[in-house]
Amino acid sequence: MSAIAERLRPPAARQGPGRMPPALLDAMELRLARRSGGLLPGDRPAAGAGAGTELAQLRPYEVGDDVRQIDAAATARTAVPHVRLQVPERTLTTWLALDVSPSMAFGTADRLKSDVAEGVSLAVGRLALRRAGRLAVVTFGAASTGLVPPRGGRLATLALRRRLETGVAEDGEGDPQGLAGALHRLARVVRMPGLVVVVSDFRDQAAWGRPLRILAQRHDMVAVEIADPREEELPAVGHLTLVDPETGRHVSVDTSRQAVRERYAAGEAERRAAVARDIGAAGAAHVRLSTDEPWLRRLARALR
Repeated sequence: MSAIAERLRPPAARQGPGRMPPALLDAMELRLARRSGGLLPGDRPAAGAGAGTELAQLRPYEVGDDVRQIDAAATARTAVPHVRLQVPERTLTTWLALDVSPSMAFGTADRLKSDVAEGVSLAVGRLALRRAGRLAVVTFGAASTGLVPPRGGRLATLALRRRLETGVAEDGEGDPQGLAGALHRLARVVRMPGLVVVVSDFRDQAAWGRPLRILAQRHDMVAVEIADPREEELPAVGHLTLVDPETGRHVSVDTSRQAVRERYAAGEAERRAAVARDIGAAGAAHVRLSTDEPWLRRLARALR
């Protein structure tokens, strides 16, 4: 087991993502492709010529040309051997940026935020690998980040599942600047235009709006925000001692005071609005999922 995996644990209350009907996943395929600009194999040409399906040039045969590229129809029409040069297909690479910070282990409804993130990751991975696509995974929010390089087929699926099984960081071992760091890292390592899907609760303290905009200038972006209803307001249950999962810091509050509850709700509403503004300013698609709803249907509707 890697050093990164040793610092992560599956949450004790893990429920899993729930049912993922194949028919609904199949219906999402074209929606995700449309969201990424129709980037299916052959839709965007690669540099250079070679074997492929898109015609780049039809010209007379020259000594040294591959005889297998001789075009029979053009040769018959002109009585001069012609070769057919084609542009190779470039498959779409999907980069999945997955939040494994301690706050993802929170959940008070049907499942944890990490359970929803697991389901979204599996759905995105399945769709990404259709039509010979490739999938890469970057994790953030823990003391150490992880990177699974782009892979295709069964190896990519196994790598994703192994990564999801390692869980999330323990309380107090989060990285408050993890999201911004992951976006900066992706901007450096992702060279060819592709699809970047960020799955997070977007509760990082560091400013991540600017690196998100920089990344979105070259790539199609989908930001999947995962929330829990209990994060939006405090219940009136008297004195509570709360723990910040990212830092491990304890905070005591008197939830019986209406002013405290109202101030908390207003601050959370302002935070959610700021997240929506930053994602919108970057030009990324924003999908907000909650632990108390059928997340897969919500995701399918949002990608229309």
